[in-house]
Amino acid sequence: LYTAPDSCEGRCGEPFSEEDECHCHPECERHRNCCEDYERHCGPDGFSSSRDSISDQELLELSEQLYGLDHNKARPSDIALNPQHRAGPDETGDKQDRSPQPLYKHVNEELFSKPTYASFIKLLDNYQRATGREEEVTAEELREQDRFLEEVMKTELMKKLFAFLQGKNRYGSEQEFVQDLKEMWFGLYSRGDGERDSSGFEHVFSGEVKKGKVSGFHNWIRFYLLEKQGVVNYFSHNFDGPWDTFPDVLGLQFSWDGFYKEVGSAFIGCSPEFEFGLYSLCFLARPGRACHLSLGGHRLSVQTYPWTKSTYGSGGRFIATAYVMSP
Repeated sequence: LYTAPDSCEGRCGEPFSEEDECHCHPECERHRNCCEDYERHCGPDGFSSSRDSISDQELLELSEQLYGLDHNKARPSDIALNPQHRAGPDETGDKQDRSPQPLYKHVNEELFSKPTYASFIKLLDNYQRATGREEEVTAEELREQDRFLEEVMKTELMKKLFAFLQGKNRYGSEQEFVQDLKEMWFGLYSRGDGERDSSGFEHVFSGEVKKGKVSGFHNWIRFYLLEKQGVVNYFSHNFDGPWDTFPDVLGLQFSWDGFYKEVGSAFIGCSPEFEFGLYSLCFLARPGRACHLSLGGHRLSVQTYPWTKSTYGSGGRFIATAYVMSP
């Protein structure tokens, strides 16, 4: 029986094989490498359709709980923004700087001495932003990754996320969860010519330059620090979320050392653990699809994509990107 390589028809429960481009064994949801029609062909006894699946309603409820547990987020007095020009759809691509002032008027940098912020900021200078250049990871950088994961896992927010995922049989222990986070976020893969030049963390939080454009770079702390150094120039925003406290969401246009980002969405004023946790949840629950959440009574969606060209462990997928969607 010939089966399309990207389908589970006639393949439910078959053992994992490196050769397969997508999988139909019961563990595939956990490893985020199921074929798209896994649920259709392999339910209702399949992992997806069982009590271990994560429903849309659970995502809405859990995201509200995580929002409420973001104890390290900025208070309204900690950040003063100056959004200036709001770009129309025909303006986002024209590379015109319509905002003469910086985006950040003021940030209370005492925030950055909190353990999760301090350990996060230490990671930002570990990367070469050009794709196609192999990343050299030193022992010190590996220790910085471990320290960041250690600090975020001390927070109530990440403990809540782990408890939820453990309840869904995704992880047996916190150690297993942390190890998987380390692989999916910090594991290296090639966006270029076979060089191990990228990782989910580098792309999403630190930012990369690919084919003359800014790629990824969705983090407010990174933006603020580089704007302060004078290497990021804020041009305009095309979306400002409905929140009147932090975290808020901004869709923005900017250049980084002359490389342009047409629409870069970012949570503003959230803690590192909030963003890291929310993106991880969406990647685990809805990889490659829009993940619909609710924060403070307002709906929003996060989009994640798995890296499809290489895997870790028994077929685990790295994070290619994750970002909050601005309409």
